[in-house]
Amino acid sequence: MIDLKLVANDIKDVGLYDFILQDCLKISNKELLKEEEILSLLFSNPEILENYKQTNIENNISNIHFQNLKIDTLEENKKSDIQKINRNLNILRDIEKYTLRFEESPTLVFIFSIEFFVLFSVQYFIVLLGLKDWQLEIYGLFGLSVLFAWLYANKQKKKYEINNKKFKELYINTEKLLNTF
Repeated sequence: MIDLKLVANDIKDVGLYDFILQDCLKISNKELLKEEEILSLLFSNPEILENYKQTNIENNISNIHFQNLKIDTLEENKKSDIQKINRNLNILRDIEKYTLRFEESPTLVFIFSIEFFVLFSVQYFIVLLGLKDWQLEIYGLFGLSVLFAWLYANKQKKKYEINNKKFKELYINTEKLLNTF
């Protein structure tokens, strides 16, 4: 469901993928590459495609280049299959962000950012506002926020694992459905 010609074009022309283009140039020992050469490198070096996919997910760009199918132009007996394919494609696009490892996800960055803010707030309350009499209670609140962050991170990690597995299964099933046409 990924268009390799589009991938090769993106790597060649879009600045977001310059580091991948540099890898391709390094592998091929050339200073300039044509789309066809990048395309052949995609086949011979699967890590290039993985880097492309990873970059897209990190930047909230879908790796599913396949567009939803138009139902009105098909025979009546194939419409239910097409509806299922379209529904699967929409679900795949929605849960694609969960194909990232949780440790590399923006969710974890968000959790740590909040915790750093809480930590600096704790220090502010104790030191700058002179609340040393309340420092145990303030540190206790900080401890609770760390506990809450840890519990939330574990919940999100499970969500990533479940949706990643669901994505892989749905991707395979959708490919099988597409191959029947």
